[in-house]
Amino acid sequence: MAQSGEDERDTDDSRGGGGASARPARFLGTHHPRLDDKGRLFLPAKFRDRLAGGLVITPGQERCLYVFPEPEFDRIFDRIRQAPVTSKAARDYQRMFMAKASDETPDKQGRVTVNAELRTYAGLTKECVVIGAGTRVEVWDEESWTRYSAEQEGPFAELSEEVLPGLI
Repeated sequence: MAQSGEDERDTDDSRGGGGASARPARFLGTHHPRLDDKGRLFLPAKFRDRLAGGLVITPGQERCLYVFPEPEFDRIFDRIRQAPVTSKAARDYQRMFMAKASDETPDKQGRVTVNAELRTYAGLTKECVVIGAGTRVEVWDEESWTRYSAEQEGPFAELSEEVLPGLI
C-alpha cells in the first residue's frame, strides 16, 4: 500500500499539473483510497494540486459523492440559482444538492473529511473508490462501484452515437 492511503490498483491518465489555467480541471482515472476512522479520505496524489485551494462535496446520482474544485462548484451554483423558483423539480433538486453540500479544504497530507451525513448517503465503508469524472471527482463505496461498473460495461460498449453525436 502506498503511504498516501492509495494502493497499487490506482490508474490515472491525467495530464497537466493543475494550477491556474483557462481550462477547467480535468480528473481521470480510478483510485482505491481508504476512509480512516475519523471519516477522512486520502485524495489521489494526482488530484491534490487541483483541489488544494478548496473543494465542495455534494450528494451525487447513483448514491456516490461528487467532489468539485471550488471554481467548478461556483459555475454549477450560478446555473442552479438561475433555475426558476416556480419549478418544484428545480427547488427539490436545489434543496437536496445544497443542503447536504460541504465546503472542505484538504489537510497537508491530502486528506479531506467526509461528514457523517454524506458518508451515510453514499454508503461509504473503509474501502472506497475515487474516480475522475471529467470536471469532478466521484467517491463510491467499493462494493457499489464494482456492481455499478459491472452493470454498465455492456451498455457502454453498445452505446451508439445518440449519446454524444459526433464525439468519436
